[in-house]
Amino acid sequence: MRVRVASLLDRVALSLLWTERERARRPRPPEPGQGDSSAGAPEVWTFAGLEAALRQLGVEDVPAAAAALRARAGQALAAAKAGGMGILARGGPEYPVLLERISDPPLTLWLRGHLGPGEPAVGIVGSRSASPHGLEAAFRLGRDLARAGLLVVSGLARGIDAAAHRGALRAGGRTVAVLGCGADVPYPPEHAALMAEIACAGAVVSEFAPGVPPRGWHFPRRNRIISGLSLGVVVVEAPGRSGSLITARCALEQNRSVMAVPGTVLGGRNRGAHALLRDGAPIVEDARDVLEALRGDWSAGLAGLGLEPGPGVDAVFAGASGPGPLPAGGQPRRSRLLTLMRPGESYGIDDLAALTGLGTAQLLAEIARLEVEGAVTRAGGGRFVTAGANVLT
Repeated sequence: MRVRVASLLDRVALSLLWTERERARRPRPPEPGQGDSSAGAPEVWTFAGLEAALRQLGVEDVPAAAAALRARAGQALAAAKAGGMGILARGGPEYPVLLERISDPPLTLWLRGHLGPGEPAVGIVGSRSASPHGLEAAFRLGRDLARAGLLVVSGLARGIDAAAHRGALRAGGRTVAVLGCGADVPYPPEHAALMAEIACAGAVVSEFAPGVPPRGWHFPRRNRIISGLSLGVVVVEAPGRSGSLITARCALEQNRSVMAVPGTVLGGRNRGAHALLRDGAPIVEDARDVLEALRGDWSAGLAGLGLEPGPGVDAVFAGASGPGPLPAGGQPRRSRLLTLMRPGESYGIDDLAALTGLGTAQLLAEIARLEVEGAVTRAGGGRFVTAGANVLT
């Protein structure tokens, strides 16, 4: 018989025990797909409290270790309250249903915004140094899947992740960013405004406590949550060695659908995605392909968990197009810069100066405004691209 940890404080303390491995001097967890990502952590649901878990681990001074963990847990809870953050505990009524079903769900999820327990979601992941075409594909998928009523899940990284988030926001939909640091830590720093917008229109979540900085080994752990929240994962532009492939591997282990967007064979930026396609992943050209691949999941019983496609699914299959809802305040200010930028082509500052005749300071100010609005995104190498063919100008 399973006995749940008695208090929220103990649950947070136990989550710190598994996520603060460097401080606890415990082995670094393996990447998903290379062994149990809980790395020797006991099944805490079999213990009545924190002390029992520590005794199972062979800790010598259990009272002192428990007191220290509870003190840090209290500080984390106080920081979350001060920052307006919430917390979802495994086994609680608000904990995401699909995430609960994976083999190693996080004990706690810290969040800014709102995440319902039964929202049908799709993960979109890919390269940080994406091409303009990859950014456009991710933006359109995020936009159209959000229009269909699905939650768009990604990791707030540069490139594909940010484009997918912006597409969902542009459609007036909901999106979730899963971080490899505290949910109050903007990472990368230039996405602070995007992160704030996501928190208002969806949620920013993390298993890492408030204030925890990003570390390299956090991101493979983060990736299992992206796939765990999702009915399926779409990979857009992934080279042969990519964190996106870790997310895809997690999805397969969690019995979730894995799909991929095909791309150019030149340059190697699509080698990982093409490997998935060779292994049988469905080809995705637009949102209709994603919805078609997921229809089997809905009919296979996920609807019984409260996961239902949104009312926009039929519109996507009908090929409905046109821009999503306007932001609050009505028609956005027309941008001459956007009228001169061709969709799918990237531009450097010098290119834009030649097109517009504007000075560098004016251009940077205008680009910053358009990035906040989600109309322009960074393509890497100091270049910029329009974030979608249907972005209003």
